Amino acid sequence: MSSNNFLGIILIGTFLFSCKQAAENNQAIDSSDQQELVFPKGEKVTNNNFIGDVWVHMQVSADSVNQNSVGTVTFDPGARSNWHSHPNGQIIMALDGEGYYQEKGSAKKIIYKGDVVKCPANTPHWHGASADKEFIQVAITSRINGPTEWLEAVTEEEYLNEN
Repeated sequence: MSSNNFLGIILIGTFLFSCKQAAENNQAIDSSDQQELVFPKGEKVTNNNFIGDVWVHMQVSADSVNQNSVGTVTFDPGARSNWHSHPNGQIIMALDGEGYYQEKGSAKKIIYKGDVVKCPANTPHWHGASADKEFIQVAITSRINGPTEWLEAVTEEEYLNEN
């Protein structure tokens, strides 16, 4: 075998090995980009208390011993709750994505993974996903003193307002 042929075989082998490594690296990157959910997505909400596609998975339902409910809520981009309030407030913990939170009379806040919002008692507020990103939250709500009071829908103007 001539040295040119041998060199060609070595170059082709190196090229093929490099392509295989690149493909394996890309596959590893692709699989790490896939979101791993901490909790199941849950059931699609079909009531009129939300705009857009929303799913809820209840981890804990309130009972006589522990009167707190804990649920994961997944909002598709643009989806949101109506205005509502809780007699004992609510805690929202952002798990993933980009969301909005707003109390009546205050500016809308952008919330991200790791943010925690403490909603005051009897304060009308709404929360949901940003216009172009999904938002996943854990909602902790005390059921002492009554249920959530659902109010009117958040208008497009309110949702899109920067203040």
